[in-house]
Amino acid sequence: MRFAIIGVGGVGGYVGARLAEAGHDVTFVARGAHGAAIAEAGLHLHSPLGSVVVQPARVVEAPSGQAVVDCVILCVKAWQVSEAARAAVPLLGPGSVALTLQNGVEAPARAASELGRERVLGGVAKIISFVASPGHIEHTGVPPSLTIGELGGGASPRVEALRGAFERTRGLSVVVSSDIERALWEKYIFIAAWAGVGAVTRAPLGVVRQLPETRRLIEGAAEELERVARARGVALGGGAAQAVMAFIDGLPPEGTASLQRDIAAGRPSELDDLTGAALRLGAEVGVPTPVNAFLYGALAPLEQRARGGLAF
Repeated sequence: MRFAIIGVGGVGGYVGARLAEAGHDVTFVARGAHGAAIAEAGLHLHSPLGSVVVQPARVVEAPSGQAVVDCVILCVKAWQVSEAARAAVPLLGPGSVALTLQNGVEAPARAASELGRERVLGGVAKIISFVASPGHIEHTGVPPSLTIGELGGGASPRVEALRGAFERTRGLSVVVSSDIERALWEKYIFIAAWAGVGAVTRAPLGVVRQLPETRRLIEGAAEELERVARARGVALGGGAAQAVMAFIDGLPPEGTASLQRDIAAGRPSELDDLTGAALRLGAEVGVPTPVNAFLYGALAPLEQRARGGLAF
């Protein structure tokens, strides 16, 4: 299949490298030092599941002027989805789809507002990976997996075709969900609770899950988000917050969330799309979210400084 990866960070770099390794036609959309390094020396993926160098790698700064692809995978940060979806239009032919792989639960709707709901598939990525240096992606932690599905639920030939393409890859499993909204919320509850506490404490996962005080913060944030999801009609299974804690207990102790790494480095983060969304989505259905409100308030000054709104 023909793919375009818009946003060649930890997720996009990993997925794109595995697709290219499997023989798929992949175009990487990347700018700056990272894009220049990929163009010059290829995309280097370092992984305990097998490293690979994609060289030569087809890398462009913008999608305009490129050939139509079968699937555009949007791997930018959540707040960049609308812009990336608009930029992806030249890559989409009559049968093309766009797959969102962002944290949070709002990315599919943002992409659909730009491209039309019929062109968009929802996706959940479970990958701990990051840009170690320009042109180099570092993967650590649990084996990466993707969950994909139609926004309206159910199966479809195009989702099955995409699943088949991913199944050819090494180090990347894929599951088709008949309820992608549920899958998005299950990931969101996990990542928002962990990332918020990790960013406030600046401590790795092994520390925050071990200390009773910080473990309770994660539990409280997850429980609030479970109540928000149920109030919004999401068909979660029983004990979603408890399942999150069980999953967290099985992750590598050195793990950190991308939001946590971005805030620590002074970069704009997905704070408004994770912790901030908890407040926003909870207020819409009358569910209070005091733990998430505390986390958001503690991190808001750092986020505003990273975005140029405050100087201190």
